[in-house]
Amino acid sequence: MKLTKFLASAALTVGLATSAMAQDKTKVGFIYVGPVGDGGWTYEHNQGRLAVEEHFGDKVETVFQESVPEGADAERAITQMALQGADLIFTTSFGYMEPTLSVAGKFPKVKFEHATGYKTAPNVSTYSARFYEGRAVQGHIAGRMTKSNIIGYIASFPIPEVIRGINSAYIHAKKANPDVQFKIIWAYTWFDPAKEADAATALIEQGADVILQHTDSTAPQAAAEKAEGVITFGQASDMAEYAPAPRVSSIIDNWAPYYIARTQAVMDGSWQSVMTWDGISAGMVKIGEISDAVPADVKAEALALKDAIAAGTNHPFTGPLKKQDGSDWLAAGETADDGTLAGMNFYVEGIEGDIPN
Repeated sequence: MKLTKFLASAALTVGLATSAMAQDKTKVGFIYVGPVGDGGWTYEHNQGRLAVEEHFGDKVETVFQESVPEGADAERAITQMALQGADLIFTTSFGYMEPTLSVAGKFPKVKFEHATGYKTAPNVSTYSARFYEGRAVQGHIAGRMTKSNIIGYIASFPIPEVIRGINSAYIHAKKANPDVQFKIIWAYTWFDPAKEADAATALIEQGADVILQHTDSTAPQAAAEKAEGVITFGQASDMAEYAPAPRVSSIIDNWAPYYIARTQAVMDGSWQSVMTWDGISAGMVKIGEISDAVPADVKAEALALKDAIAAGTNHPFTGPLKKQDGSDWLAAGETADDGTLAGMNFYVEGIEGDIPN
């Protein structure tokens, strides 16, 4: 009888210990707009998730849901993740902003991190990268390497992040080559390989021999690979499988250090609602290896520009600059403030076409 009681007590003790260990784990969730194998935006966010697992080991449990449409579906997915016990949830697309805020209001003890948004709450932070810094480097290479003087740009949605990228790339392409012209196609998608391939093909047919993209799949790379003399740049991840050409360099989104730091903050109780916007200097934006398809002098110029941006001695938006309508924006030597950049809703002078509503 005593032995039975001892075994029962021991089992209960083990059970309680196991339960406590499970409760001690910090559960971190991720909501993705595309598939983890998209080769671009979502792929890099998922690399950040894997880095969290590697860094913290059995102290964390991570969960994710991929290919979640923006809107009502996102709110359902975020709610479900909160109900499943997540302590921290990263929602990784601009269109998740309102759904994130809505769910956060119902789960005040859960911490939320929204990528590329601009609205916070006591339990909601925002984070983004200064992608436009990388676009400046791409623009310089594009301007120096184009032979047709036509650069094609596949844009996703007409939000400030994308408009900033177009403007930054154009400004620096124009500095490198005053004859350059941009042709822009709005795909109205973050990830749709068929649409992205069609957009790349259409731009190439219009004479573009450089393709830039703010969409997430490698389809534009594949389309350019079929065309002669067309170069591309990896978006969000390296897309190095298309190097040395057509992909001659890339912008790489490096989320891992941020995800590790914010998970640690939840663990040690120091998490606070913040707004983070980092770039090349902080390592959140990286420039992928510039391939040998780029002439040595152009590569040296691009790396010098990257280093100057990192050092803070070169701001990609430095005057004199005018808006598309010819009105003055920045005087000589003046740099754009973050407020204007965060809400950018205009093209700079020289870009043709209208920004869609």
